[in-house]
Amino acid sequence: MVNIKITGKEVVATEAIKDYVEKKMDRIERYFDGDVEVAVTIRTEREEQIAEMSVKVKQDTYRAVTSHKDMYASIDKDIDILEGQIRKVKTRKDKANKEESIKLLEVNGSEESVIEDEIIKTIYYDIKPMTPEDAKLKLQEKPQDRFITFINQETNKVNVLFKLKDNKNFGLLEPEA
Repeated sequence: MVNIKITGKEVVATEAIKDYVEKKMDRIERYFDGDVEVAVTIRTEREEQIAEMSVKVKQDTYRAVTSHKDMYASIDKDIDILEGQIRKVKTRKDKANKEESIKLLEVNGSEESVIEDEIIKTIYYDIKPMTPEDAKLKLQEKPQDRFITFINQETNKVNVLFKLKDNKNFGLLEPEA
């Protein structure tokens, strides 16, 4: 249920404005199941019509303040801003809940059947001929990568250059034979 409180500062909140706000609040109300507290303050400064809206749902509060030459346009802008904020927070919460349920599923699933000694992921990539120095430069270009596999131009053998734990130095894997 939406509880709307409209206050006018040096401006009268007419029935038309109240009806308009209530009608527009349907866009906000559809995002929530429980009680929604809405505080709307309208005022005029010079030629600007300012609408300030605050929506409180459980522990979350959303707020928007806009000004326009037309009060209805200012209210519309506030609704757009509030809807964007609510959608962003809801998406973030849904994503967190999904990740939690996946983690829970992984924990529960791991008790039933543990996969061991299996190749569970394969990554394909190109191996290009280059010098170890070129490989080091390529690896430095991609800070998220921990290693690079390449064909050493000097030996024509597959090498792996990897970052050491200090993230400052590198190690080189080179086959003996």
